[in-house]
This record gives sequence, C-alpha cells and structure tokens, in this order.
Amino acid sequence: MIRVSIIGSGNVAQHLIVAFSKTTDIELVQVFARKDAAVAHLINPDKIYTNFNDIIAADLFIIAITDDAITEVSAAIPFSNELVVHTSGSVSIAAIDNKNRQGVFYPLQTFSKSKEVDFKTIPICIETKNEKDFQILEKVAKSISNTVYKINSEQRKALHIAAVFVCNFVNHLYQIGNNICIENDLPFDILKPLIQETANKILTLSPNQAQTGPAKRKDTQTINAHLSFLSDENQKEIYKMLTKSIIDNGKKL
Repeated sequence: MIRVSIIGSGNVAQHLIVAFSKTTDIELVQVFARKDAAVAHLINPDKIYTNFNDIIAADLFIIAITDDAITEVSAAIPFSNELVVHTSGSVSIAAIDNKNRQGVFYPLQTFSKSKEVDFKTIPICIETKNEKDFQILEKVAKSISNTVYKINSEQRKALHIAAVFVCNFVNHLYQIGNNICIENDLPFDILKPLIQETANKILTLSPNQAQTGPAKRKDTQTINAHLSFLSDENQKEIYKMLTKSIIDNGKKL
C-alpha cells in the first residue's frame, strides 16, 4: 500500500481526498490545511495538520495549492529525497524544490467543491525525473483513474492552454448567453439541451465537423443582424472576434 500525504485544502485537494478514500491501494496518512475545518468533513481530524513541524513520513507528497505558492511550500517540507509532486497544469516540474524527487500529478478536470466528480473518468497526467518514481505515480493514478498519460512539462503547458479554451472560455460564453437571456426575459434552461448536444457531438465528431452556425455558413446577413441587436460593446467584440476566427479557420482547411 502506498502512503500518501496531501498538502492543500482547496478544490483539487478535497476531490483527491474523496477519491483516495474510495481505494484500498492508497493510505492517506495526512492532509495539510491552514484551517483544519476546511477538510474536517472529509477525513479523520487526527490526520489533519496545520504546521509543517507535524508532518510525518509518506511515500508520496501531493502539493495541491495555488500555482504561485508551489515553490515556497515545497521548500518548506522538512524532508529530503522524498517524492514530492504538484497538481498544476501550467507549472514546470522544476518548481518543486530539488532537495526532493520532483514530479507532477495533474488531473485534467474542472473542480468545484460543491460538485461531485467521478475520478475514474478523469485523465491524470504524470511526470517524473526517473522510472522508479514514474511507477509509483502511475500506480497511484491508476488506483483512482482509468486513464493515465505520461506528459512532460511543455506538453502539459500546451494541454492546460487548450483546456482553458475548451472549458474556462466556453463557460464564460455560457455566462454571456445567460446574461442575454436575463436581459430579454428568457430562461437559460431553454439553451441547456443545445449545450448538451454540442458537448455530445464532440465525442464522436472532430471540432471542425461539429461546427455549425452563421459564421460557418458565412451568413453575413444573420451575423450583421446579431451585431445590430447586441448593445453591450464587450459582447459585440467577442462575437466579431469568434466569428472571424471561425471564418478564418474555414479558409485554412
């Protein structure tokens, strides 16, 4: 059994706590939280520590915190030559203090504390400096997920950027759509079947094959009508930019 310690109490940390609690291959020995109440509902309070002086030995330390704190926190771990990884999609493996063995354990998913996820469906991207550590991370990853990828730091950076486009930016477009509905006394629920079908299509079609709409058709009459309707300048600029991108993409194919 692999002994794991999690450093962090945010979205990713909390979902990892839940995922590890469901497998018999991993023993979650400790969770570091600046405020123990943040994770007290997920793990035995005896396993929560708020001071690095109370940290105990483990086979793997997973740092699940904000990107800009990884270097400082990894340096504060009072051990050396232990396997220490972070969960960031955009930070290099080198951010881990080199007194310990460095690695990355990146679950590619959007996490919210209030929304349960099935970790078995989440791809986990792992990176290490040597094969022995890779085998440890791979075993840990496979204990909670059905999909594990070996991806280096540069590939992971590209993947994270792609994820921002397909997740964060798309969600912001949902927000714009929601605002337009509210302004015109329409329920956002009307759009949900369309959102679901759009997501479903991409599972079997390429993005280019799935693309529809006035920009794809080069329907300038509808495009101009939409632009005339929009009064919010920010929404109008986003509409223009995305329309141009869709048209330009069609020219390249």
